[in-house]
Amino acid sequence: MSLIRVVRYGISILGAVALVTLSASNASAQVAITGGFDVSNQYNFLGIRQNTAGVTTWPYVDFGFAPYKSSGSLKTVNANVGTWNAFNSQIDNFTNLDGDVSSNKWYESDFYATLGLGFGGGVSLGTTYTSYTSPGNWFAHVKELAFKLSVDDSAQLGKASLKPYAIVAFELDKKGQADAGAAKGTYIELGVAPGYAGKKASLAVPIKVGLSANDYYEFNTGQDNTFGYFSLAGIVTVPVGAHFNVHGGAEMQAYGDNLKAYNHFGDNGDRTATGIYSIGLGFSF
Repeated sequence: MSLIRVVRYGISILGAVALVTLSASNASAQVAITGGFDVSNQYNFLGIRQNTAGVTTWPYVDFGFAPYKSSGSLKTVNANVGTWNAFNSQIDNFTNLDGDVSSNKWYESDFYATLGLGFGGGVSLGTTYTSYTSPGNWFAHVKELAFKLSVDDSAQLGKASLKPYAIVAFELDKKGQADAGAAKGTYIELGVAPGYAGKKASLAVPIKVGLSANDYYEFNTGQDNTFGYFSLAGIVTVPVGAHFNVHGGAEMQAYGDNLKAYNHFGDNGDRTATGIYSIGLGFSF
């Protein structure tokens, strides 16, 4: 995941259908549709480099539902389902997992579903299942279950809010891991997402660190690295009318030892850090 891939680990799924039925008298279920199309010079999934050259493009769409709202201990229930895709321009006559020579640039197609619970004090807990597939058969099918705990402290701190969060994600199938390793991995992410929203534009400055709790950054080396990567980014979003926006930004990622060795992909020396740049169009209805 790189700069603008915001749909992953959304806090707002399966199982929400029952909640819609139980809470129909509390709130009407409205559907919010958001999505976009982004272009980036590099696709790094949780620090792991996915394209070697050229550009990567990311079309995505998300359907959000808010079936429950209350003044009790559980304030809100939100459900999201969506898809995220990556097309890598450099793919040309490459050999895929079946040993076939292919130029299928459709590198990745994901489906995710999230159930988000909102509590008092801006505390939210999201549970996300994601199925990562490759239409071009460039990597094995990865299945993942993730939990995200976040705090929106803007009501208490205003413009000084940090919006901290923590994510724990578990790979569910030994046959498919993000690092193509020999064992299922567990990923941890800690971060903050301060920002400023103006009338003509908004700025977000997400800062995060990606860690391996178990076998997430092993890359079949026989030894896992706890520290995966550190990320510092800046994202500017400019509204265009009531339903569209233009957004773009820059991200710096710095890597632990195993990612340094893996991410150079034939470059001279280890890839200690890299810059990632993207621009895109978004919509919401």
